[in-house]
Formats: sequence, structure tokens, C-alpha cells
Amino acid sequence: MDFLRWLFDAQIPVGSSSLLVRELLGNIFGLLSALGGMRRKIWAWPVGIAGNVLLLTVFLGSIFGDASTANLLGQAGRQVMFIAVAIYGWRRWQASRSSGADAVTPQWASGKARIGLVAGLVLGTAALTPVFGMLGSYEPVWADAWTFVGSLLATYGMAKGWVEFWLIWVAVDIVGVPLLFSAGYYATAFMYLFYGIFTLIGFFVWWRAKANEKPQVQVSMPDPTVR
Repeated sequence: MDFLRWLFDAQIPVGSSSLLVRELLGNIFGLLSALGGMRRKIWAWPVGIAGNVLLLTVFLGSIFGDASTANLLGQAGRQVMFIAVAIYGWRRWQASRSSGADAVTPQWASGKARIGLVAGLVLGTAALTPVFGMLGSYEPVWADAWTFVGSLLATYGMAKGWVEFWLIWVAVDIVGVPLLFSAGYYATAFMYLFYGIFTLIGFFVWWRAKANEKPQVQVSMPDPTVR
């Protein structure tokens, strides 16, 4: 118990401020999960869940830490969402593997699905911004809502095996990096910055995997009874 308390409170001095060890560990787990996802490994899901639990405690800073720490409700809420969607993705990939196929086969989303993703990102952000504002989320509130909705859509797209989910992560990182820097979550901000590059690599890896996918050809023997 003492070790867990130390781990929860441990900080690493960084210049005039400090960095929570659990924030660092949560982001390391997140990076490992992204790496596993790029390689289409099932273990990416449970590793990601472990990181989500740690980061949930970080972004509810005034509850789990110093009362003066900024609360990023969108960032905290998306950790809960990540866990829920990760369980769905984990089971979906396991079912695919159990049937003898790969954990997931990259595919392009349909035109209708793409429109739904873009509309969901814009409309979801507009709908959640006043909600997060009333709950006291950090300014600019729309950026917090954007990262929440985008993360939800990206994680769902990963579970479905859509190549485009990597591009949604890019959109999340573009907004999330300056938001996290301004709120003082430097470890997560730097990790998001790295994710921005990593997600582009992941997009091209999945794109190439889709392009190199061999079409399935069914071969049947002729029926000798047919004249």
C-alpha cells in the first residue's frame, strides 16, 4: 500500500515545476497501445486501458491531486470512453482472431461512414462545448470538447478497422497539443506532439496493408452431374 501511495504521489522535477510519474506512465502505456494498434496486435487494447486509468486520475487534477490543478473534463471523460470502446475493440479483434482471420483487416470507410465521422466531430464538439463549459472545464472549452469527440471517433474507427481513424487522431493532436501545454500537462502535450508524427506513420502503414491485401478467390470443383 505504501508503494502504491508513493507511486500515486511521485513527481519528477522539471525545471521550476514537476511532472507526475503516473502522467508519464499513462502516456507510455498509451504509446505502447498505439504501437500495438499499428501492428494490429490484440494486446494493444488492455495496455491502452491501463494507461487510460492512470490518465483519468491525472486530468481530474483537483480531485486526485492539488486543488489548484486544472481539470480537463474532456480529457478525463475520454479516458472513461476509451475504456468502454477499448473493451468493444478488444472483444471484436479477439472474435476475428478466433475465427481464424487476422485480428483486424484494414479497410477504407464507406463514403457514408466518412460523412458521419466528419459530421460527428463537428456537431459533437458544438454540442459538448456548452456542457463542458458549465461543468468548469479549462478554456478554451471547445478544444477540450474537440479532443473528447475526436478521440471517441478515432477509437471506434480503430475497432472497426477503418484506415481513416489515424487521420482523426491527427486532427485531435493539432488541437490537443496547444491545449495541454496551456493547461500545464507538459508530459501529455509532448506525447501528443509525438503522436502527431506517429499517427501519420500509422496511417501509411495501414494504407499499405490495405493496398497489399490479396483478394480472396473461391475455387469450386465442377459438378459432374451437370450436363
